[in-house]
This record gives sequence, C-alpha cells and structure tokens, in this order.
Amino acid sequence: MTDDVEAATTYYEKVIGWEVERVDMGDMIYRVLKVDGNPVGGIMPKLPESEGVPNHWGTYITVDDVDATLALAEANGGKAIYPPMDVPDVGRMCAIMDNTGAVVSVITYAETAE
Repeated sequence: MTDDVEAATTYYEKVIGWEVERVDMGDMIYRVLKVDGNPVGGIMPKLPESEGVPNHWGTYITVDDVDATLALAEANGGKAIYPPMDVPDVGRMCAIMDNTGAVVSVITYAETAE
C-alpha cells in the first residue's frame, strides 16, 4: 500500500524488473506484479482508513483453511484485522493481528484449472 501508486509501480518495474498488469477493481486499479507471467505481488493505494499508516508491503502466508487459522488465532489472543473474504480467481484471505500487535495476512489460493 502506498500514497503514490505510479511512483511505486515505476520503481519496481525499473529496479526489480517486474511486469505490471493493471486490474480494474471498480473503485481502484490494482497492479499485479509478475515475473515470467506469474503473480508475485501487488500495489494498491492506501485506503482512507489507513491515514497515518506508512507505505508498506504486506506478507501473506499460505494456509489450508483461512477460517480455521483465524479461529486458532482468536483462541490464542489474536484478532482479525479484516474478516475472511473471497477474492474471485485469487482465493480466500484475511489479515490477523497476534497478541503482541504484529500483523500478517493468511490466504488459501483458489483452485486453478490446468
């Protein structure tokens, strides 16, 4: 998430050599960062509720079951930053905060037809 999506996009294209696919999400354009056509990250503008939060990268951990992982987190003092949600053609995800305040996102990727 960044205050300047265009500058960040240009930076990662030039410095890292990532390809960028722009995806219209309705209320914003999400930039999918790719290497050899495979998604490796994304760039999006900070949301209005993120005022005061520095520009940052979020980390996703792949899990077998997002809902079960959230339940375990909550049973151990964690909480959801945002509830589990399904993103079409991507998977199910949510962000959790541990009992010390550290935040990470968990994801179960959608099945892809091969």
